[in-house]
Amino acid sequence: MKFAIFLGCNIPVRLKQYETASRAVLGELDVELVDIAEFNCCGYPLRNIDSKAFVLSSARNLALAERQNLTMMVLCKCGYGTLRMADHLMKENASLREEVNEILAKEGLKYEGNIEVKHLLSVLFNDVGIEAIKEKITRPYKNLKIATHYGCHALRPSNIVQFDDPVAPTLFDQVVEVTGAQSIYWPSKLECCGAPMLGINNDLSMNLTEKKLTDGKQSGADYLCAACPFCQIQFDTVQEMILSKQGADHHLPCILYPQLLGLSMGIDSKTLGLERNRIDITEIERFLSAV
Repeated sequence: MKFAIFLGCNIPVRLKQYETASRAVLGELDVELVDIAEFNCCGYPLRNIDSKAFVLSSARNLALAERQNLTMMVLCKCGYGTLRMADHLMKENASLREEVNEILAKEGLKYEGNIEVKHLLSVLFNDVGIEAIKEKITRPYKNLKIATHYGCHALRPSNIVQFDDPVAPTLFDQVVEVTGAQSIYWPSKLECCGAPMLGINNDLSMNLTEKKLTDGKQSGADYLCAACPFCQIQFDTVQEMILSKQGADHHLPCILYPQLLGLSMGIDSKTLGLERNRIDITEIERFLSAV
């Protein structure tokens, strides 16, 4: 299996451990990753400001991957939703596609509409497969309860992103449980993490985050698990801010999915970047089975 890996803007700068953990895990699963240096911003920040600029930004990435005949694997759910939305819009709107291709032609690029965009979790579930992952688990977790956070842009609009059932998704739960951990039920599982409001209405952003942290803890979770940089930053960096400002007692660490998976595969914590998380997650190793 071979994919063009799309990191987006936040991961290389603010969440390097998401990249290193993903590369380590995928390497163990014999997934080949191709880095395309020319990739740019997916266009997500422009979606509600300048729709044509957003589509052009996404289309350039799609065209770069298409030129190498590679499926894109995206680590960010905002990037995933944005790239799939742009792909959908250009397939539906011939005049928009023509206008975008006129600009891309200046770089010798062209969007043909033959590119597929997948998220890391869907690659693991659909392409690698649960059974293949299970074969690589050397230290399954015992008595570990995980609250999975799906994230908004992976589920909606469902007819475009096509990630999972938007009302009752199970994909993330299944890839968590292959590690031996238990994916628990929690009422606010599918609610927003609060990240889109950060910097616009910080009080609302933090309230949304705190609500989820409280619900996860009251539901019995030992850890939250995310697979999106925006969500991870909200549950890690912003949770740290909440705890320092409000003295709230909702401390619930969040681990990135490839970190969770990597530990159960026997990959060391340094490679997985556990020490890079703002809220300590190293205690999770006590849930691992003995070697």
